[in-house]
Amino acid sequence: MKEITDLKDPELKIYTELNEIQLKRYFEPDAGLFICESPKVIRRALEAGYEPVSLLMEPKYLEGQDADILALCEKNLASDAKPFSIYTAPQEVLIKLTGYHLTNGMLCAMRRKELPAVETLCKDAHRIAVFEDVENPTNIGAMFRSAAALGIDAVLLTGGCSDPLYRRAARVSVGNVFQIPWTWITSPSHYIDLLHQLKFKTAAMALTDKTISIDDPVLKAEEKLAILLGNEGNGLLPETISKSDYAVKIPMPEGIDSLNVAAASAVAFWELRDRR
Repeated sequence: MKEITDLKDPELKIYTELNEIQLKRYFEPDAGLFICESPKVIRRALEAGYEPVSLLMEPKYLEGQDADILALCEKNLASDAKPFSIYTAPQEVLIKLTGYHLTNGMLCAMRRKELPAVETLCKDAHRIAVFEDVENPTNIGAMFRSAAALGIDAVLLTGGCSDPLYRRAARVSVGNVFQIPWTWITSPSHYIDLLHQLKFKTAAMALTDKTISIDDPVLKAEEKLAILLGNEGNGLLPETISKSDYAVKIPMPEGIDSLNVAAASAVAFWELRDRR
């Protein structure tokens, strides 16, 4: 345990000098690091089995209702792990580090996990969500939160998406990025082909001339359904829409044509949930 008074301390490099991409590549070719903030998000990551590397926090968290996080950290350490470091710093130092007062006094650096293949993740799933090139980490976090709350079994992301383990995404999700299974799509062909091979029907949330309403009974009757949501500005790719089994719209008053993708995802997940 070490008390920190200067953010230039070299031991804090992963917190002060490395950006999200550099952290992700920290152990290349092995999985890298990510940073969680706030006791609630950190606890959910630890409960999901992620291995901690170090903690940076206000001294008050050594005792009280969040003291269990230290025990969870010890439990999750690998047998061959390097010594686990706990850095303490006053609140004003942590605010300088993050630039805002939202850390709730605790940051934790953790190792990423190797992610499963799409086929493995979707083997027993009945409702999955696919995020296609959703770039905003706030949207990603909100969509994961809705997916976890509204019956989605797994989430797939295309390479153009923001990383769910980026600090803002994990924080906005309130740690639900650790609750719901997810992975990246790496299929060399269009992922719709892969989903069809896995026996999923695909519902593209899109504004086209040939859409069905989201409350259409045919959608709810599908045993295995993938709900596709696209980029904030451009929506889903034309090829994605043309290959999908359904193009689906959320009915709205005249003059209003769309919702923010995070809001649309919550509506879609609720309406198309598995009712069996």
